Amino acid sequence: MSKKPFIFKNFKINQDQCAMKIGTDSVLLGAWVSLKSNPYSILDIGAGTGILSLMMAQRSSLIPIEIEVIDAIEIDDTAYEQCVDNFEQSLWGDRLFCYHTSLETFADEIEDQYDLIICNPPFYAEDYKTDNTQRDLARFQDAMPFEHLLKSVSILLSERGTFSVVIPFKEEINFITLAAKFNLYPNEILHVKGNPTSEIKRSLIEFSFGKPNHSKFPRAIRTNTLIIETKRHQYTQDYINLTKEFYLKM
Repeated sequence: MSKKPFIFKNFKINQDQCAMKIGTDSVLLGAWVSLKSNPYSILDIGAGTGILSLMMAQRSSLIPIEIEVIDAIEIDDTAYEQCVDNFEQSLWGDRLFCYHTSLETFADEIEDQYDLIICNPPFYAEDYKTDNTQRDLARFQDAMPFEHLLKSVSILLSERGTFSVVIPFKEEINFITLAAKFNLYPNEILHVKGNPTSEIKRSLIEFSFGKPNHSKFPRAIRTNTLIIETKRHQYTQDYINLTKEFYLKM
């Protein structure tokens, strides 16, 4: 695992203390999530290095929109410390705050609700474990079961707020079914493929309260596909357009 900082166009991520390093999933989610509703407050669940919060801060400063609160929560001790450090070293340190707590405790104790919640959850549900407990905590679904995540989101999300998440494509139907138990339904889905001939690897999904045909929340579900590369290191224009505000070489 690389211990070098990951340098983006407008901020730097130190990641040597985090089990989960910077990956394509977080960058895609942070670039894709919609800010069209002009959210006043954002919550990043399981912040890790803080990348999603930093991407939200950058994007809101470029539009600009009036995001007053960008909060994050992280349960792992060293990841929390690194997240706070990354926030403090950024251009937006005065707008970013990380809580060192579990999601369950946070949902039980906080009275505020958020207009946008984002999460790149641990989702490796396979039965095997590695010898690295910290990495297992970050990667395995039993550290944050999907139902537990969705229940907490339903408590913390404002009535007209949105929740955006990245999950394995194979979990999509299960996740959407679970979300419906908490009156959360998809607005938009992005299927991610590595190349034109590969299988769909990830699903990025935006949820909000109420069924799509509900009179109070009228909307249609939009589904699109993103292909990352045409061949090795030859990125598609769609992928470049989505990530070019962040990656140095885009």
